[in-house]
Amino acid sequence: MAAGAKSFLADAGYGEQELDANSALMELDKGLRSGKLGEQCEAVVRFPRLFQKYPFPILINSAFLKLADVFRVGNNFLRLCVLKVTQQSEKHLEKILNVDEFVKRVFSVIHSNDPVARAITLRMLGSMASIIPERKNAHHSIRQSLDSHDNVEVEAAIFAAANFSAQSKDFAVGICNKISEMIQGLATPVDLKLKLIPILQHMHHDASLASSSRQLLQQLVTSYPSTKMVIVTLHTFTLLAASSLVDIPKQIQLLLQYLKNDPRKAVKRLAIQDLKLLASKTPHTWSRDNIQALCESALHTPYDCLKMGMLSVLSTLSGTIAIKQYFSNAPGTAATTARSFDLVKLAQECCYHTNRGIAAHGVRILTNISASCQEKDLLPLEQDAVFGLEALLVLCSQDDSPGAQATLKITLTCMVKLVKCRPHLSQSVVESLLTQLPSAQDNARILMCHCLAAIAMQLPVLADGMLGDLMDLYKLIGQSATDKKQELLVSLATVIFVSSQKALSTEIKTVIKQQLENASNGWTAYRIARQASRMGNHDMARELYQSLLTQVASEHFYFWLNSLKEFSHAEQCLTGLQEDSYSSALSCIAEALKSYHKGIASLTAASTPLNPLSFQCGFVKLRIDLLQAFSQLICTCNSLKTSPPPAIATTIAMTSGNDLQRCGRISNQARMKHSMEEFRNLATRYGDLYQSSFDADSATLRNVELQQQSCLLISHAIEALILDPESASFQEYSSNGTAHVESEYERRMMSVFNHVLEEVESLNRKYAPVSYLASTTCLCNAVIGLLKVPLSFQRYFFQKLQSTSIKLALSPSPRNPAEPIAVQNNQQLALKVEGVVQHGSKPGLFRKIQSVCLNVSSVLQSKPGQDYKIPIDNMTNEMEQRVEPHNDYFSTQFLLNFMILGTHNITVESSVIDSNGIVWKTGPKTTIFVKSLEDPYSQQVRLQQQQGQPPSQQQQQRTAYSRF
Repeated sequence: MAAGAKSFLADAGYGEQELDANSALMELDKGLRSGKLGEQCEAVVRFPRLFQKYPFPILINSAFLKLADVFRVGNNFLRLCVLKVTQQSEKHLEKILNVDEFVKRVFSVIHSNDPVARAITLRMLGSMASIIPERKNAHHSIRQSLDSHDNVEVEAAIFAAANFSAQSKDFAVGICNKISEMIQGLATPVDLKLKLIPILQHMHHDASLASSSRQLLQQLVTSYPSTKMVIVTLHTFTLLAASSLVDIPKQIQLLLQYLKNDPRKAVKRLAIQDLKLLASKTPHTWSRDNIQALCESALHTPYDCLKMGMLSVLSTLSGTIAIKQYFSNAPGTAATTARSFDLVKLAQECCYHTNRGIAAHGVRILTNISASCQEKDLLPLEQDAVFGLEALLVLCSQDDSPGAQATLKITLTCMVKLVKCRPHLSQSVVESLLTQLPSAQDNARILMCHCLAAIAMQLPVLADGMLGDLMDLYKLIGQSATDKKQELLVSLATVIFVSSQKALSTEIKTVIKQQLENASNGWTAYRIARQASRMGNHDMARELYQSLLTQVASEHFYFWLNSLKEFSHAEQCLTGLQEDSYSSALSCIAEALKSYHKGIASLTAASTPLNPLSFQCGFVKLRIDLLQAFSQLICTCNSLKTSPPPAIATTIAMTSGNDLQRCGRISNQARMKHSMEEFRNLATRYGDLYQSSFDADSATLRNVELQQQSCLLISHAIEALILDPESASFQEYSSNGTAHVESEYERRMMSVFNHVLEEVESLNRKYAPVSYLASTTCLCNAVIGLLKVPLSFQRYFFQKLQSTSIKLALSPSPRNPAEPIAVQNNQQLALKVEGVVQHGSKPGLFRKIQSVCLNVSSVLQSKPGQDYKIPIDNMTNEMEQRVEPHNDYFSTQFLLNFMILGTHNITVESSVIDSNGIVWKTGPKTTIFVKSLEDPYSQQVRLQQQQGQPPSQQQQQRTAYSRF
């Protein structure tokens, strides 16, 4: 297996050239064996880098055994280095194969006379608790070291005890009484008690253990009223309750009691911090009385810092199910009494507070109430929320400090949420943003532009009349060339693109290009062009890409920009389509295809092995095939118009039993059926592209889904109007009007879908015979309607925010990939599949891997030359297993039969399942060859039978025994 995954770089070792796993490990081993302490330490600290490069067990096992040797014979500084490496590489510990040998080498140091060496060993054992949770010798050593007279050793024992308590129920039960005695013992110093108490947070393995730990903590809180003791005990109390789940309501009451009655600000701050933890983790356990008590405390406290903390807890709760419980459980919930709730009073009181943080939490609470309780008439609260947001906007947009910017982000987020839930408020919110935009600071302007774009994407609220103000501001900004101004140019251009839903006017394009020429760099121009492509303004995008072609240094970048220019030009050709003008439509599609073919050639040239642009190529190829299918459908419809079927076509079809006779001539029948099948095939391919785009953002996936739906719509229309009108069903294609539309592109596409469905359904319900002229006109207009919506190239086409890949290693694997593995046909091959999930800088940004699905299949490639019969039980191997990765590593085994002699091709393909249960075909696909050989005894028997000699009795008896 080590030979099967050799391609990783050698910067884990000393050399700069590319090395395989064994060479890199030998380089580090050379450093470990050096006589100089510095070189030894340098070699030790390089191991985590090696584990990242080659995260498979065969290397990690060898490396950790070498580190254990260094730990056993080295000095304390080397041991400390090994400890740090072990803690950094905690997720790789479970890949150690020889755990007993590893622990044996480390554990030998526990018997040292040096207390520091013992302390490092205890910390080492604690760091390995996940792989040795039930080692009794480790448990015994920890208990023994807790009684040591050396403070360093005792602190290390406490660290190890906490880690083992989290992993092992037996250890937690056994150590609980010991910890309790030490905490309650008069001889234990207070600072040591403060370190021992947090161990009790791990005593949640069963109800009785958690109950006894709670009782002990309750006694401690009462017996030791000092500030430090109360803070540590209460926090441990909270963590224990959050893990055991059963005592959370009691813990909330206890914290609220301390918040209300304890006069010390440090204790109050700790209570607020723990309440926020419980509010975010278990909001459903908060009763109305709990929220009411917190509101009363916030209303009566004179300290702003405490009020802000309580409001942060309430704002967290207001975005969850708890807020509905708070309003629904009250006796009166009419709109007239909504303002009488203490929570509402508190939020309204805080909206205009002099402290920005308090005001931000106040408006967030009002926004969440307005968004969550939509069944109530909360018009006064909506107005209060809007006024509070506008006041904060005015205050924070003038201030450039980090605190003001953080508050502004909260304010703008609340604005977007409020407009999404209450669309009738959008006009006033947008007007306030536009009014404040010219006088705001640059940082605030950027954030406000993002907010405007987010609102305008959801609702068409930016009218053409507002464009003048935006353009004036754009001219003003373009006179400076600072980084903030560049960012602002991009943000403002995005708002302009969103607000002008139709094609940009010549004046606007001229202003944008002039400002880019005056004050921008190439990167800013590219970002604006990218936004134009996303918003469907392809004419503007094409001109910007054209201007950037000569400003890049790499040929890959040149080809990438050239492909984008061609794609923009192709889409621009389609904007001139008009209904009932089919010949011009065909010429427009032909012109677009010409540009698309040029673009796909440039896109292929822009790809590299590290960046293959697979999604981009797949998306563009599908677009080309879709345009060709549209063109072919229009031609077929024209053909059907010029030679319509005879009047008795329906009678002929019923008599012959062939429904395709409705279309008249044989050629028309075949072409229409071919068109329908082609659109269904395109829909399937769009589905495959969707399934392979695990790292794509939701807007990109929705875009692919819309393309797939357009293909299904046209295929359904062909079937319903031409091929089989009687059996056409409209149930599965009916649009769900309640679905929330996220972008203008989606809104326009859904409008076309609904219009086409209505047309097809109305034609289908007319009494027969339906005019073929009407049917073909409906089909052609549907095609033109879909093409008139400018295609949106979404974020994933340009930018990959999440990166997830799987690396597989198969065992056994041949030294040479083309060389087959030899297996006798009476034996089974145990194929071990190991894999590592590798992430980019933002793992799990859009979706996370829940499990990995491994599919193993084998195909017979070539048979041997002899022609003889062999009894066959299983002709092929087709197996599937699902495994859940742990610390991004998974491993499983398959047992494969190869009873047919010859060379078999084994393919292992992986796909991932996310937390919603959706399967994504991410790959990779790995292939190995297996050569099935005839076992010697069967070969001997067959040869003897061919020669006419029965096998001797002695030979039969010997081979019978040998087979056992």
